[in-house]
Amino acid sequence: MAKRIVMVGTGALGGYVGGYLAHNGQNVTLIDMWPDNIETIRARGLELDGVTPEEKFTVTRAKPVHFKDLSSLAGQPPFDIAFISVKSYDTERITRAIHPYLARGGYAVSLQNCINEETIDAIVGPSRTLGVIASIISVELYEAGRIRRMAAKGGAKHTVFRVGEMDGRPSERAQELVSFFSLIDSSKVTANLGGERWTKLIQNGMRNGVSAASGLTGSGCDRDDVLRRFAIQLGGEGVRVAQALGYKLEKLGELAPDRLAQASAGDAGALAEIEAIMVARTASNPRAGIQRPSMAQDIAKGRRTEIEFMNGYIVAKGKQAGIPTPANEKLVDVVLRVERGALKPSPGIFSS
Repeated sequence: MAKRIVMVGTGALGGYVGGYLAHNGQNVTLIDMWPDNIETIRARGLELDGVTPEEKFTVTRAKPVHFKDLSSLAGQPPFDIAFISVKSYDTERITRAIHPYLARGGYAVSLQNCINEETIDAIVGPSRTLGVIASIISVELYEAGRIRRMAAKGGAKHTVFRVGEMDGRPSERAQELVSFFSLIDSSKVTANLGGERWTKLIQNGMRNGVSAASGLTGSGCDRDDVLRRFAIQLGGEGVRVAQALGYKLEKLGELAPDRLAQASAGDAGALAEIEAIMVARTASNPRAGIQRPSMAQDIAKGRRTEIEFMNGYIVAKGKQAGIPTPANEKLVDVVLRVERGALKPSPGIFSS
């Protein structure tokens, strides 16, 4: 019997994944808090796009439900898999809301940018939570009911989806998720969920807030000498904190964690190496000139950002580990001021 799947959060990533699963015949319910998004999907389907013609199609097989109408699910069969794909600051309340509709033998999956598995697991019950890292996927909800992917599919060159249990053990349900995500792009089970999470957190921490505060695209930040070197400081601090806490980091795209840490600490050779990689990647994506990280999209739309759950998390864990994180502290302060309207996004915002 087909699994009943609910995607709670039909934004860029949740909508993209949920849409693909439904398009490939899975039983998917899409829940979102934005009325226009749900009503648009209900009226004309969920439109997905990518960098090739084959990636453009409309999903009509998913069931859209507004979050305010969650109680309409009462009396229906419970869900076997609940994907949580909301902003980190909404994780607790959204998980509590969907928990009553999760089957007794079902499980929840964090499909989010930041580290939220422990929050979810505390609500749904011990050992009922998995995590999925979506690496270098670059999806954008550019208007209601329309999502586009700005980066090429990973295929055999790059594993996009990494699925893992919180304790790293192999499991049938992790493999089950891999079979679902393989309908979309390359996928694998990881025994290193914590390390994978920290790797993605550091990558996001180097780009999201910098783009949001500067007003530049991700590639625009990489081409700017000041912003690029500030990003290297952010990344190096994140690497040192993660390693001090005992996490095994994966490669950060093309960046080796140890070399990134060395570059941020003043190693001239490592700095030249890391900068060359960052500059070179700006020319590798045909849509790099218009691609903005999710936090920059949030600022442009006047929404709350995840900066406190991203770079703020690195700062908090740095204090726990006794590792200084001045660059991350500065970024959190600047982004919060931009978010409040006290500062305007500007490429020179980190020059002082």
